[in-house]
Amino acid sequence: MEHMKLQSADELKQYREKILESRKNEYPVIHVCGGTPCLAKGSRKVAEAFKKEIESQGVSCKVELKHKVTGCQGFCSKGPVVSFGNGTVYLEVKPEHVPEIVEKTVKNGQVIESLGYKDPQTKKRSASFDGIPFYSHQKGLILEDLREIDPMEIDDYIARGGYASLAKAFAMDPEKIIDLIEESGLRGRGGGGFPAGTKWRSCRAIDSETRYVLCNGDEGDPGAFMDRSIMEGNPHAVIEGMIVGAWAVGAHRGYAYIRDEYPLAVKVMRKAVEDATALGLLGKNILGTGFDFDIKITRGGGAFVCGESSALMRSIEGKVGEPRAKYIRSVEKGLYDLPTVLNNVETWTNVPLIVSNGAQWYRQIGTKGSPGTKVFSLAGKAVNTGLIEVPMGITIRELVEKIGGGVRGGRKFKAVQTGGPSGGCIPESLADLPVDFDSLTKAGSMMGSGGMIVMDEDTCMVDVAKYFISFLAEESCGKCSPCRDGLPRMKKILTDITEGKGKTGDIEVLEELCDVLSYGALCGLGTSAPNPVLSTIKYFREEYEAHINEKRCPAGVCRNLVTFRIDADACTGCTLCAKKCPQECITGERKQVHVIDQSRCIKCGVCRDVCNFDAVRVE
Repeated sequence: MEHMKLQSADELKQYREKILESRKNEYPVIHVCGGTPCLAKGSRKVAEAFKKEIESQGVSCKVELKHKVTGCQGFCSKGPVVSFGNGTVYLEVKPEHVPEIVEKTVKNGQVIESLGYKDPQTKKRSASFDGIPFYSHQKGLILEDLREIDPMEIDDYIARGGYASLAKAFAMDPEKIIDLIEESGLRGRGGGGFPAGTKWRSCRAIDSETRYVLCNGDEGDPGAFMDRSIMEGNPHAVIEGMIVGAWAVGAHRGYAYIRDEYPLAVKVMRKAVEDATALGLLGKNILGTGFDFDIKITRGGGAFVCGESSALMRSIEGKVGEPRAKYIRSVEKGLYDLPTVLNNVETWTNVPLIVSNGAQWYRQIGTKGSPGTKVFSLAGKAVNTGLIEVPMGITIRELVEKIGGGVRGGRKFKAVQTGGPSGGCIPESLADLPVDFDSLTKAGSMMGSGGMIVMDEDTCMVDVAKYFISFLAEESCGKCSPCRDGLPRMKKILTDITEGKGKTGDIEVLEELCDVLSYGALCGLGTSAPNPVLSTIKYFREEYEAHINEKRCPAGVCRNLVTFRIDADACTGCTLCAKKCPQECITGERKQVHVIDQSRCIKCGVCRDVCNFDAVRVE
């Protein structure tokens, strides 16, 4: 539709009605997922095949490539994903499937069960969102729209009720909006879970003519892609939340700080800001209210530490992204030393939902202390991986087993890592722990932005701790001594342990260094940096002791501490290990027991990875 400058809430309503009227006779839209995993698996070719096939068959249908049209459809491990507005969803779609889909599903409304999800236990197939455990055990508030909204078309968002919450907010006193956010119990989804309403009220209370509203889209945790997917798939929800927040605290300038490695998110958010401004939803005199508010898109500084609040603000100011002392509150002295509200992408996206549906509605979801839902990127050794949204309070076991489908290869679930590099590892013995802010913190981890990495019995927890400490040591700004000196020292000790050079007392030294960082680091990233080490020592101390005292890696991961041997009783002589060995040190005739030449073995583990009979043993 031709855009016009909307002058009032009534004009916004009328504009929405016109959009809906114009779409009455449209065919169902075909959504081809354009999320990064699906793009890597060929979703562009699938989308091109749909366009050509529809033209050749003479079908009048709107075909859209998902990275342009909708957000991530979630089931990343089963991409490319193709879905329809009626709840039908096809997985692992290839270009050669397209003619059948157009003929049967688009033209005749038939469901192709063979393109649906195949249950690994029952072998039954389902081609509906409700029939697939990965989807049916979720609760979509934020992610639901990602499947159907074209992020490059503001009309798609408005048609589904977008910016109606903004119009409703403008009819409310700003103080009442803050009351609403406080009553909802919304807690920041970026890490610590600080109450959003408390932050807003503190900022508004400061006597200042200028205030700022910021969106933290600098998502740097390994394995995390929640905020990226939301920005790429539903940018207007983020923008609408920011405008409501700005109205509530009295800010007239906002910044969306987006990770530099997210070029698509930057592109989509910029387009959304331009479209919202052109329609009169941003800029001067928004919807005729007399309220002015602009949003500037700022690319991140390319460092993990820039995700820390004060470092982020310095980066926006054009300075080096370094944190400042914790006692300086950003709601009092934030960006340019002026009162500032900073929330992450997911937090802002919750705001329109709360304004639209009310605080009590929101509190009915999740737990008393952690209302609402949480978006996670489920990664690691789970059978089903991807982007998920669940109510707060769901247990780790439900999340891993029902949504994640358990652990790949039938291996034993060992632990789950939450909260990114500053999070912790929670063992299988605590799998019935509810996933909420307070429970995770009590267990020695944290919610973080929402990364969740599933680990199996073949994961070495000492090696995991070393990985995260190495990451933090590399990404540290080096401004304070606890991080500058403590993290490299911890990395050296952990490296020695994994290389068989560990000694008595190393565990105690690690614990002492953790105390130094927890109490002495300048910023929150530093004070939470010990979590990977402390949690693995707490729950997997025996693995540290085996590495140090026995010079043995129980998981068979640390090369210097393992020996690979072939079990004669299990070996079938398939020859696969011999073919894949990079050193050619495995010998044996077909259908005969194979042997590893230990003098030539480099302990790469390829033989174990490729063996289909679990015949390669680690000693």
